[in-house]
Amino acid sequence: MLHTDIFILGAGPAGVATALKLSYLGIPCVIADKAVFPRDKVCGDAISGKVTTLLNRLDPEILARFHASPFHVDVWGIRFLAPNESLLDIPFKSQQDRSVQNAPGYVCRRMDFDNFLIEELKQRKDVQFFENTAVTKYERQGDYWMLSNDDGSFQVKAKLLIVADGAYSRFARQIGGLEKDNAHYAAAVRAYYSNVKELSQEGFIELHFIKSIIPGYFWIFPLPNGGANVGLGMRSDIVAKKQVNLKESLAEIIANHPKIAPRFAEAELEGKVIGYGLPLGSKKRVISGEGYMLVGDAGHLVDPLTGEGIGNAFYSGFIAAEQAQACLQEKNFSADFLRAYDVRVARVLGSEMKISYRLQRFVSFPWIANAMGYIISRNQKVIEVLSNIYTDFEVRLKLTKPFFWLKMYLGLDRKPNSK
Repeated sequence: MLHTDIFILGAGPAGVATALKLSYLGIPCVIADKAVFPRDKVCGDAISGKVTTLLNRLDPEILARFHASPFHVDVWGIRFLAPNESLLDIPFKSQQDRSVQNAPGYVCRRMDFDNFLIEELKQRKDVQFFENTAVTKYERQGDYWMLSNDDGSFQVKAKLLIVADGAYSRFARQIGGLEKDNAHYAAAVRAYYSNVKELSQEGFIELHFIKSIIPGYFWIFPLPNGGANVGLGMRSDIVAKKQVNLKESLAEIIANHPKIAPRFAEAELEGKVIGYGLPLGSKKRVISGEGYMLVGDAGHLVDPLTGEGIGNAFYSGFIAAEQAQACLQEKNFSADFLRAYDVRVARVLGSEMKISYRLQRFVSFPWIANAMGYIISRNQKVIEVLSNIYTDFEVRLKLTKPFFWLKMYLGLDRKPNSK
């Protein structure tokens, strides 16, 4: 039996971020995952700049190795297709900025990105990593967690458990009480294609707000070597209400949409269309308890607007590692003491996700999306504001205010001439 102060359940981005941060704090840990790496993970493959910001804070050399890797595409903007089929490009940075700054985001197959993180983890001598190890039993015994696989060949006794086993976490449901709420959960399908025509040469990802799937959206994210991650996502309560078959809707758009179908005329599907769930961070939840913390998707921390969860997984992992350090220093692993983790996650991520949820609801009607596209395409000021939407969440807050759009429409944003 292994004895450890800290055990991490799951070695996706949230679990590995936690383990790496602990290692750089000088705190050993044990981490286990049921998979053997490299392994595929169904995802949109978008990675926000939060990830690289945190990697740089942790160790600039890790970030340098990521940038030197050939398996990602830099994201420099978003191309929107409104329900009325008008196209609009929103750059995140100017061409001059690109020569001196890192990209605001990236697209990278999860098989490659997660394996990159695992290789970094394997370099840390104070981290014991067990792959192909499915921890299925966990029991609180006094001040410890007792964990094991089905046959008991792997057993761990830990003071603190950090749960990072993803959107379908059994621990989060059974012990943490995080039941699925369809109004704060999304369903998505994802496919890999090659030979999709007219992929952006400027590093833009594509979000298409098509009338038949509003308030969901269809995406095309370019990958290295001419590939693309193509998918469709929608809130689960709307999927149920409208009885939407996401796979059929994806196929229908690719085959028949007048703007999209020609681009897929010679495209080839690689593998299968696969569905997955996204536990959104739009509802306040308790994500810690007696001797445990939930991080990443296990804590329902996916951005409600973009569906991106890796950046928030990293943030929650770093916060959990620092809270674990405080627990060790104070010799206190109680639910009351661990509540500080919830407070900090809410402070760092909570307001951002509330804004994202409001904006998601704001653009859920085709006429609003069309009106916004009309205003944006005719007002350079709005484009300048939107260029910061990916990195500045005050911008997202502005976009939820009807008065902002009225000002843009009427041109009332002009400053008076100084005398």
